[in-house]
Parts: sequence; C-alpha cells; structure tokens
Amino acid sequence: MSEGSRLEKTNRINLLFAFYEPLLTDKQQTFLKYYFHDDFSLGEIAAEFEISRQAVYEHIKRAEQVLENYENKLGLLAKHESRTRYFEELRRLPQDGALLEPYKRRFADIVDSLEKLE
Repeated sequence: MSEGSRLEKTNRINLLFAFYEPLLTDKQQTFLKYYFHDDFSLGEIAAEFEISRQAVYEHIKRAEQVLENYENKLGLLAKHESRTRYFEELRRLPQDGALLEPYKRRFADIVDSLEKLE
C-alpha cells in the first residue's frame, strides 16, 4: 500500500471512528485508537495485550468492517462531507446581498439540499 493510500485509509477510518465510536465494542475502540490514532504497530499492540500480531490484525480488520457497515447503513460521514461541500460553496457566493439571478437560484438549491441532509 502506498503512503498516500495508507494516509487516505487512516483519515477515513479516523473520520468513521469519530461518528461511530460509541457503537463499537470496548476492544474495537481500543485497538483502533492504538493503531490509527496513536500509530502503534501491530507488534506493539500485541505486546501490550499479550496476544499475537495476527489476533490484533484480525480485531482491527473486523472493526474496520464494522465501521464501513455502519457507514453503508447510516451514511453519517457521507452526509457530513456533503454538508461541508455545500457550506464551502455558499461561502464562495457573493456576500453583497445583491445576488445575480443564477446565484439566487443556486443559493436556494444549496439550502434545499442542506435541509434534505438532516
């Protein structure tokens, strides 16, 4: 896995973790925190919990699958990312109150989209 894709995966897991942490078991939370937040190696986690590296790997993989399953069902991260994009677009629209007609329509479309995300 390239460094860029590893970083993307880490960022995604951390974002999913932020949304779904309470839905994970204590062990899943702990292993994900050690591995993705604190950058522990599989060996370091294995030594800490006196289990095999393979067991740590399997716990982490299972927890990742659980996070992805929650996201597939609930879509909290996708909704968050959509809201963020809409808010960024709103910030780029003219601020002077005298919006041109195309901007007014786009502004209304964005507001409607934001309301539907809730």
